[in-house]
Amino acid sequence: MPGSSRRGERIDPGEHHDPEWHVLDVVEDFELIDAWQIPAEGTAAEFSELCTMFLSLDLENDEGSKASQFLFSARDRLGQLFGWDEEVLTQPIPGGEEVSLKERLDDELAATAQNIDGGKSPFQVVYYTDRELLLELSNSTVHAAIHLAWVPTGGDTYGGQMGIFVKTRGQLGRIYMPAIAPFRHYIVYPALMKRIAAGWQQRSS
Repeated sequence: MPGSSRRGERIDPGEHHDPEWHVLDVVEDFELIDAWQIPAEGTAAEFSELCTMFLSLDLENDEGSKASQFLFSARDRLGQLFGWDEEVLTQPIPGGEEVSLKERLDDELAATAQNIDGGKSPFQVVYYTDRELLLELSNSTVHAAIHLAWVPTGGDTYGGQMGIFVKTRGQLGRIYMPAIAPFRHYIVYPALMKRIAAGWQQRSS
């Protein structure tokens, strides 16, 4: 597993993998386009705090990153103008019949979504365990899933990792996702990592 020296950095998507993760079965037909080391380490029991913190973040109003704030605001305005977000979680997952990834879960795993508050996140909770949190979002460009994992780093310590899985929707989605890749990699995700790092430090101080 990647070392703690890479916390807050983008990693090779192939490193976001554990054969025991549920996500590998749930989104096996999705593409893992990004993976990041989250700047948070702690005990096994502290994963819940990371998940709660993540779901409470409001990057659209991130005073610490004007660039990120602008991009989220611009995306919202474009979504309103072109109606990209009007059919949230109502369209089938591209290539399938399910509307939500929850439909791919057994009853026991699906019930775990009730164990955590979705907070301010625009993503919907798919499932939540002591080592994984899976969120999803669907609009006219993409059906996307964010996967947070709590990965052993040695001894009794764990570190956070994040994977972004997507299935593009239509020609618009196939154009849109590559077009925004530089903004994701150099503005949005770095701003997210800084927010998480600051929140994690404040929580333990």
